[in-house]
Amino acid sequence: MKTAIIVVDVQNDFCPGGALAVPGGDEVVPVINKLLRDHPDWVVVASQDWHPAQTPHFDKWPVHCVENTPGAALHPGLVFPNPSEMLYVLKGQDGDGYSAMTPALRRSLHRQGVERVYVVGLATDYCVRATAVDASACFATVVLLPACRAVGDAAEAHDQMLVHGVLLMRYLP
Repeated sequence: MKTAIIVVDVQNDFCPGGALAVPGGDEVVPVINKLLRDHPDWVVVASQDWHPAQTPHFDKWPVHCVENTPGAALHPGLVFPNPSEMLYVLKGQDGDGYSAMTPALRRSLHRQGVERVYVVGLATDYCVRATAVDASACFATVVLLPACRAVGDAAEAHDQMLVHGVLLMRYLP
């Protein structure tokens, strides 16, 4: 089964020292790098929160991941094997935009014959959950829990993903 991995929002602002740091956010980096090394045949997607400087999104969240700032950059420790062949998704330009599974990404993955997606990254209880739920409508979807971290308690997000048929794996493939 052709597989894609969606690396959700592993950005400087979501890691320790960032504007909206997820506890242990940087701990996912070596786990994701191992997955990418061990599975060179996977289609690789990286999403980034990419907000304008002024947005209603910041009414409920601290200012974070403002487009073209160091905080919006992907974590420098991520090692993507073929960056020029990856798919990139910028989200949050016009509102919340939690999900990386945009219609354009969905079409691109279908064109490449992808049938299964692994979702990893930050944060389990927001963007990972939204991406996995949206992906589950079109693909066999698996969230690799060792490669995710949550802002708070992820139990409710886990329940929501399970309701949508998302498989939650506690080990790496």
